[in-house]
Amino acid sequence: MSVLIIAEAGVNHNGDLALAKGLIDAAAQAGANLVKFQTFSADRLATAGAAKADYQTQTTGSAESQHAMLRRLELTLDMHLALIDHCRKRGIGFLSTAFDHPSLDLLAELGLERFKIPSGEITNLPYLRHVGRLAAPADKSVILSTGMATLGEIEAALDILETAGTPRGRITVLHCNTEYPTPMGDVNLRAMVTLREAFQVVVGYSDHTPGIEVPIAAVALGATVIEKHLTLDRTLPGPDHPASLEPDEFAAMVHAIRHIEQALGDGIKRPSPSEAKNKPIARKSLVAAVPIRAGEPFTPANLTAKRPGTGLSPMRWDEVIGRPAPRAFAADELIAL
Repeated sequence: MSVLIIAEAGVNHNGDLALAKGLIDAAAQAGANLVKFQTFSADRLATAGAAKADYQTQTTGSAESQHAMLRRLELTLDMHLALIDHCRKRGIGFLSTAFDHPSLDLLAELGLERFKIPSGEITNLPYLRHVGRLAAPADKSVILSTGMATLGEIEAALDILETAGTPRGRITVLHCNTEYPTPMGDVNLRAMVTLREAFQVVVGYSDHTPGIEVPIAAVALGATVIEKHLTLDRTLPGPDHPASLEPDEFAAMVHAIRHIEQALGDGIKRPSPSEAKNKPIARKSLVAAVPIRAGEPFTPANLTAKRPGTGLSPMRWDEVIGRPAPRAFAADELIAL
């Protein structure tokens, strides 16, 4: 199964439809499978006095509240329709993260087959229950981000989704750290493997580190979904641009992931077709270390192993030692029985 690569446009459109379409173009050009936005109402998402995260204050200042910032980044219904249409034209899938019940219902009405649960909603029981009901039909699925969560909180979220109607087999759990950017020492990529083993689920990774090496490593560890922020320009104003990849970087990540997919193979250890020709060159055969007379016993003193590997395998050493030479052999001549 090919890794599902999600270009997280998020709120990097800055409320500008043209910029949002540009992000879709860049995601499609880079080879992403899906481009993901965020669907929310500022009034339903945050109180007027809700504080910003530290990284949001650093990137957007402290004068504007979180609520006011979110208000500028809302997508209207018409914008959703325009973005879905543009995705269709560019041959890339549309996805969005909903942060409240009406937003979830809107995405369901728009025909989305996947529901992406953000890390901040993993302890929101009524929200999780609503997602579980919406994703209950067999053609729907859920992607659950687990930033800031404990194993117990993840288990509880999975139980709620399952009880509401979405079986675990249609839930992909993403390991994630919600700091932007995430320090390398806090990534804890092995936790993704822990999630797979603990909950018997398909796993992936939502990345907020600088650069592209960590998502590539996640694929090597078994991630089936990779999510990474995309921006057209890291210097644009907005909370998430500095921790995002620019188009050329995102394309390089996709290219590397596709190479890693090929390199992982099927796990069966056997000679590959490309290396078969190297066998007779790199391996060795039993050869005469010195001239050997006909009838003379083969001994460790008159036998050795040298390239090429076109004669008797040195693995037959014990079988050959002590046997009489069937004919005379010159030094360096391959032994034949």
